[in-house]
Amino acid sequence: MIVEFKNEPFTNFSDPANKKAMEAALASVKEQFGKEYPLVIGGEKIVTDKKIKSVNPGNVDQVVGYASSASRDLAEQAMQAALATFESWKLVDPATRAGYLFKAAAEMRRRKYEFSAWMIYEAGKNWAEADADVAEAIDFLEFYGREMLRLAQPQPLTRIFGEENRLTYIPLGVGVIIPPWNFPLAIMAGITTSAVVSGNTVLLKPASTTPIIAAKFVELMEQIGLPKGVINFIPGSGAEIGDYLVEHPKTRFISFTGSREVGLRINELASKTQPGQIWIKRFVGELGGKDGIVVDANANLEEAASAIVASAFGFQGQKCSAGSRAVVHKDVYDVIVEKVVEKTKALQAGPQDENFAVGPVIDAKAYESILNYIEIGKGEGRLLAGGGKAEGNGYYIQPTVIADVPEDARIFQEEIFGPVLAISKADTFEEAIRMFNNTEYGLTGSVFSNDREHLEYARTHMHCGNLYFNRKCTGALVGVHPFGGFNMSGTDSKAGGRDYLLLFTQAKVVSEKL
Repeated sequence: MIVEFKNEPFTNFSDPANKKAMEAALASVKEQFGKEYPLVIGGEKIVTDKKIKSVNPGNVDQVVGYASSASRDLAEQAMQAALATFESWKLVDPATRAGYLFKAAAEMRRRKYEFSAWMIYEAGKNWAEADADVAEAIDFLEFYGREMLRLAQPQPLTRIFGEENRLTYIPLGVGVIIPPWNFPLAIMAGITTSAVVSGNTVLLKPASTTPIIAAKFVELMEQIGLPKGVINFIPGSGAEIGDYLVEHPKTRFISFTGSREVGLRINELASKTQPGQIWIKRFVGELGGKDGIVVDANANLEEAASAIVASAFGFQGQKCSAGSRAVVHKDVYDVIVEKVVEKTKALQAGPQDENFAVGPVIDAKAYESILNYIEIGKGEGRLLAGGGKAEGNGYYIQPTVIADVPEDARIFQEEIFGPVLAISKADTFEEAIRMFNNTEYGLTGSVFSNDREHLEYARTHMHCGNLYFNRKCTGALVGVHPFGGFNMSGTDSKAGGRDYLLLFTQAKVVSEKL
């Protein structure tokens, strides 16, 4: 019997037993540094001469591991393996497919500290952020398994005399899965297994900065008995194999989470019909955001300031839902700015295995880009906290607050994906909403207000896929907050919601005259 879905609880690290278990996992994972991880194509382990080097962003002298890198020929081999496996996998009973996800969730739950430790080292997450990532991965496995069971049940249709009609959801084919580095387990596992449980086979090309946690997930799926060829693991260069697979005539869909620029390029490539292609490819994309928190004149200012800081600087601002803007009513502007600056300056940066509040950004490219934006921001507003590099043998940046930012400023408009907060002043609540909407993105937003009419105004007028009242704009829970955004934030896929598996299936109706 399948019990009702419930979100995986977060670990309380103030419990000495949990703290000890996390420390033991960190020590165990550290002993495995520097190992090599093969491609997995049709169940075959393939080691290549070309490797992707994964480095701890919090200590650049530590090599987490080496992942074999696929060539175009190997990508084609993976495509052929996925195509062959699809012919049998699509016929597997949906309940059996769901069972693999439930088994994987149980195994991941048993190894929660281990998976957290890998992300602490490879992605630079602190303990709570890594634990939440693992919990979300477990949630996706549990939720999508149940969703497949629901979709496999008889679907309601209008009945007519003399006919029997049935609607079923059947899989699409082979999909290319391109997950991000910032949620290297949760989103990677979610967009992979949602496609797999729907009856598709996939080519998983993990982010080049976090391939090892993806390899560990693939090992887990092998361990629980998922048939060979259902998930084909092919780390590699986007230029060498990414475009090739997106354009491949046998690719049925692409599931991508990442930057706006890359997502738009994938969408453009996928939209062009190739010789031998007999379908219109689906693109499921989540492309980032320029999210923000609006603070009304009658809001709880302490709670608002805490939410602004948590939303802006959680995981160093490297979330597509990060609240990188705060638009504050003029009557409370000075108080909010003072509280935000105070709370920001209290954050301490340091290595994530030591569980500092602020860790490194992901790599040298991000590091230089964020520092460049900070310099731009210094000319667009008033620097009040941070403003440069932080100490450490890694990519550490001070949490930075820039106030008095005009709405046409680059740091107000462009996604920085780092620990940089722009604060702007609005004369009225309505103006604050208009300023919030003045962006090409539309992913998450938050409003702090004790005025019911203002909240209802925001409900109608704020244009974003996930809107929160009197809480932070990060931390969506599977099943609770189906996640996805508008405009350049993507295709509003609503991951973790009841519509999601429909993106990886097609509805077929069979009618029989009686």
